[in-house]
Parts: sequence; structure tokens; C-alpha cells
Amino acid sequence: MQLRLGLTLITLSVLTATGCSTLSTKLAVNNGSLDYKKATTLAPLQYPEGDQARPATPLYPAPIIDPLALQHAPDFENQKGNRFAMPRPGEIVSNRASAKQALYVHPVVLLDGQQNPLLKVSGKPDTIWQYTLATLGNLNYKVIDQSRSNYEATIQVNDSTYIIKLSAVGKENTLVLFNPDNSFADSTKAKTLLDQISQNWPA
Repeated sequence: MQLRLGLTLITLSVLTATGCSTLSTKLAVNNGSLDYKKATTLAPLQYPEGDQARPATPLYPAPIIDPLALQHAPDFENQKGNRFAMPRPGEIVSNRASAKQALYVHPVVLLDGQQNPLLKVSGKPDTIWQYTLATLGNLNYKVIDQSRSNYEATIQVNDSTYIIKLSAVGKENTLVLFNPDNSFADSTKAKTLLDQISQNWPA
């Protein structure tokens, strides 16, 4: 009797641990542990003109990393891609984005059901967003404001102001151009801009 009871308790413990582990993976919420990938570069501290101050030297200067290296870096994240995950000892961590065949290896401009232009590209959302901002800079389009929590930026294109947004489902990303009131931008102008981004994509 005691042996059966002991085996039953052990079985229940194993099933409970396995179930909790699986459930925690499926229901993992974003805890901000990957926010460091969205860090932006700030301009050096400026002193008022005429003030005497000792030169400020950064204690921990940020290294300059090639975006291509970031794209092929190991994925230290969970299966949902929304939390940092420490690899187990001896585990070889690969880059899931490059391990499987991506649907849109190079940016492609398409039209949705309402004939609104959108740009599709595969890869890690953080990397795709960095590429987007870098391409806008190369095109001399000014980024006026940038969201700290979402892949969203207000940009100046010639004499017009737009909001460009990136949405991601897994490793598939979509770029869409909006007016400041969140309505879709003029389809002709939006396609022109997205075509320029696609043609000048750094990867």
C-alpha cells in the first residue's frame, strides 16, 4: 500500500512539473528582458557655452556592432521570442531566423486587401527595425520621434510627416506607412517610400 502511494505521488509530481513547464512556455509574457535590443544612441552631453568643465569620458563605451553580425547572432530567447532565456550548460544556441528558410529573405513590397502598400521581410524584429532606421537615415529622411515600447517612429519625408510602424508575427515582419492621424498614407507616396526602403536595404 505504501509502495503504491509512493509511486502515485512520484508520478503526480513528474506530471505536474512537466505540465507547468509546458504551460509556462506557452503563456510566457514579455517581461522586458529583451528591451536592451531596442536601445538608442544618445548624443554626447552638451555643456552651456562658456562653462568650464572637465571632459566626460564614458566609463563603459558602447561597442559598434555590424548589423549583419546581429542578424546571425545566437538567439538567447524563449521560443516565443519575447523573453531572455539562459542556455543550459553545453547547449549550442543557433540563430533560429537563419536556421529555417525565411519566406521573405529580401524586402518585398505588396498590397493588402484594401490596396494599401506594405513591406514584408523576414528576420528578427529588433534587427529588422534597426535596418529600417538605418535605411531611412541613408535616404536622408529625418526620424522626428521614436516609440520606446513599440516599433514605431515619426519621420519627415520632404515636406510631409508620416508614422512608420513595424508589426511582427514570429519572424515575419510588416512595415506600413501611416498619416499622423493613424490613417493609411496615400498609396502612391507610401509605395514610393517602401520601394526606396526595399531597394536600399542594407542586408
